[in-house]
Amino acid sequence: MRIVRKLLQTAAFLACNPFLANFKGGRLYTGKWKNFCSPGLNCYSCPAAAFACPIGAMQAEGGSVRFNFSYYVSGILLAIGLVAGRAACAFLCPFGLVQELLHKIPSPKFKLPRSIRYVKYAVLLVFVLVLPVADTNFAGSGDPAFCKYICPAGTLEGGIPLLLAHPELRDALGILFSVKAAVLFLVLAASVFVSRFFCKVLCPLGAVYGLLNKVSLARISLDKNACTQCGACAQKCPMDLDPVREAHPSGFITGAECIRCMDCAASCPHKAIRLTASFTSSSRRRE
Repeated sequence: MRIVRKLLQTAAFLACNPFLANFKGGRLYTGKWKNFCSPGLNCYSCPAAAFACPIGAMQAEGGSVRFNFSYYVSGILLAIGLVAGRAACAFLCPFGLVQELLHKIPSPKFKLPRSIRYVKYAVLLVFVLVLPVADTNFAGSGDPAFCKYICPAGTLEGGIPLLLAHPELRDALGILFSVKAAVLFLVLAASVFVSRFFCKVLCPLGAVYGLLNKVSLARISLDKNACTQCGACAQKCPMDLDPVREAHPSGFITGAECIRCMDCAASCPHKAIRLTASFTSSSRRRE
């Protein structure tokens, strides 16, 4: 499963960023595929990007002069979330892959207090939903606040490559870019020591998918009869969860922090954890 997941992550990364030749001239693909959103966090302004970022598209619609609620973007996120929940974070998100590769660098590893994970819900509410609508200019349009002030994926994939390709843009750099560069450095450095740091603390897309974990079709289930509570699954979880404690009495693991990466299942010596569907009954799972 781990090999399959890495292959899917790599395939998703390349599918979202097929125009690698655009890095040389600093051009952006603006064709018809940019009307569609990627399932993971991938910057619209990345020269290689084929799709739009769902978080950026949501802010752009909400902050437009006409103020359009983005039914299209919300529909895409809802569809992905209802089918996969946060499995999209584990299998399809390009920035998730970047974090996982950084975490492989040999170093001390740390776990964060669970309470800090609520920060991403505040980021979703304030920077994605409220500020683009409430903080508008004289023309009535708002800035995409998350993209403008926080998004490290945008700085890494869009900001830095465009500055390297267009030296004339460097004269316009100010304190805002310095702040975003500092955020990027913090996230990348923290990802070395803390598994999926950005996913746990700051990602609004992960917050959206996490809210849909309880109702998503794809779920992880725990066979409590086979489980011996050896702790092997908790040691391997990249989100620092204990699947045994997270499991609902029904056997499903539906917490908002589970990204359904299946590392727990791969590490279980008793094969007590498996990927299943929400309509599968407990008795049928035992069979």
